[in-house]
Amino acid sequence: MRAVVFDLDGVLVDSFAVMREAFAVAYAEAVGDGPPPFTEYVKHQGRFFPDIMRLMGLPLTMQAPFVRESERLASRVTVYDGVVDLLVGLRARGLCSAVATGKSGGRARSLLGTVGLLPLLDGVVGSDEVRRPKPAPDIVLSALALVGVEATEAVMVGDAPTDILSARAAGVTSIAALWAGTDEQAVLSAAPDHVIRQPPELLELLQGCDERSIR
Repeated sequence: MRAVVFDLDGVLVDSFAVMREAFAVAYAEAVGDGPPPFTEYVKHQGRFFPDIMRLMGLPLTMQAPFVRESERLASRVTVYDGVVDLLVGLRARGLCSAVATGKSGGRARSLLGTVGLLPLLDGVVGSDEVRRPKPAPDIVLSALALVGVEATEAVMVGDAPTDILSARAAGVTSIAALWAGTDEQAVLSAAPDHVIRQPPELLELLQGCDERSIR
């Protein structure tokens, strides 16, 4: 095992409060009065924002205010406990770490820089940087190409069904991360290869993977 590909939101960082506020502002500006359907939006996490808008039947004009507010509030995003130690531990073991996210690449790198994780990562790929975003395999394969690792030598860690489906399509071992408190049953219904409930469990799972397969 030579590389770990991570989703971003709900895996490395807790950005849900920021997303909720940004989504509410974007909905009010682009749609108008009424309760913003944030709960439904969260069900589509992992996908590219324009794809989510199409799936929900919402106007693409929500994207500009959503991005604007997300960037304005980026300082409120926090890193999950144990993530820094996890990334440091992976590097100490000689493993590469990359991010494959539903965000655009520029937004993802900016946010990772803001929260201090960017120096601990070997590559970041956003949904606007591939032809087909999740659940297609393109973004996972692109992240692996950045770090020069084959799919059979990698795992993908995500908190949404789209992450698991993208990993499977890429031929990568899938790991469901359940510490974000998202819809656990939905993630498990995608049949991940493994399930972890706290970041340190990933190091335990990968321990000794040079000698054996974890599938």
